[in-house]
Formats: sequence, C-alpha cells, structure tokens
Amino acid sequence: MKFFDELRSLDRNNIGGWSKSVKIFFTVLVFLVVMFLGWYLHVSDQQDSLETLASKEGTLKKEFQDKQAKSVNLEALQQQLDEMQDMLRQLLRQLPGKTEMPALLVDISQTALSAGLQIQTFDPGTEHPKDFYAEEPIDLKMVGTYHQFGNFISGVASLPRVVILTMHDVSLSTQVPIGPNGEPPANGQLVLQGTVKTYRYLEDDESAEAKSTKGKAKGKARGRK
Repeated sequence: MKFFDELRSLDRNNIGGWSKSVKIFFTVLVFLVVMFLGWYLHVSDQQDSLETLASKEGTLKKEFQDKQAKSVNLEALQQQLDEMQDMLRQLLRQLPGKTEMPALLVDISQTALSAGLQIQTFDPGTEHPKDFYAEEPIDLKMVGTYHQFGNFISGVASLPRVVILTMHDVSLSTQVPIGPNGEPPANGQLVLQGTVKTYRYLEDDESAEAKSTKGKAKGKARGRK
C-alpha cells in the first residue's frame, strides 16, 4: 500500500525526489511500452506482407498446376508432334521434286492441249522457297469450253505426281453471254486468265538454306526497328 500511496503523491516537477522503487517501476513501464509498440508495428508490417503473399498464393498454385499438367503430358505431346511432322514430311514427299518441276510444267501444258484448250500464255515465274516447300507462279491465259476446262482439271489430278494448283487474281470470262441461271454457255468459249501457283517439296539442304535466309531477314528487320 505504501508503494501506491507514493504513486498518488508523486511530484511531477521533482522527478529526482522519487523513491528508487517508483523510478524502477516507471523505467520498466516505459521499456515495456516501447517494446510493445516496436513489436506491434513490426507485426503489423508482417501481417500486410502476409496478406499480399496470401493473395498471390492462389494464382501461383494455379500456374503450378497448369505447368505440372503440361510437364506430365510433355512426352506424349512431343511424340504426337513428331508423328505429325513425319506425316507432313511424307505428304510433302508426294509433291514433285526440284528435278521433276520442268517436266511437270510440260505435263500441265500438254494436259491443257490434250483437253482441247487454247494456250495463249503459259509463263512460269521465279520460284519462291518457303520453310518446307517452294512455290512457282505461272502466268497463263487459256481459252476453251466449260467441259474442256473440266477435262483439264481431271487430267492434272491424274498426273503421276501430286499437283497442287492454287489460283491468284484469276478471272474467268465468256465470249458469249452466260445463261439466265448463271450456267455456262453450251458451246461458248471461256477465257481463264491470271496467275496460278504450283508447289514442290524442298530437299533437306534447300529447307535448311531457306530457314537460314528467313532468319537473317527477320534479324535485319528487327535491327531496323
């Protein structure tokens, strides 16, 4: 009770006159307050960090699960990719090769003549190598009937090698009016004019060279940017 009586009768203007026990009490009290404030502020910062990390936990778990699923299926996916690449190479091998292209162009023109078409223009252009194949444009102008063009397409499809012809800027006009329902004229001449492209596969060394040239071109383009 004496200690509490001393606390009640403390002279704030004469701290030096306080008893030793009172001084020790306030020293310990101040120390505890300082320790509490330091601990509270530190824990508060840690709680903020914990909440931030907890908010990222769900996203990180989802990313981990996705990557884990991909890694589990990676071997199977790689096998499927290898099989698809093998199939692609086999399909490309069905296209004509480099040495077969001149004869193929002759076969196409001869097929057109055999179908009864009049060839006014048949001009092969410059070959353009791609990653796995090369395309060669042909500027042409042919005149014939609807059935003659049908025979020509059928003849090209029956050539020994797979022949792909794609049309670019091609127009088909008639020398006599088309029927009222859009049907071609029975005996009228059709004029096919424009550019078609045919394709061949690239040998391994040609494919590597084409990829190297493409990579250098991309590097130069990035350098200019």
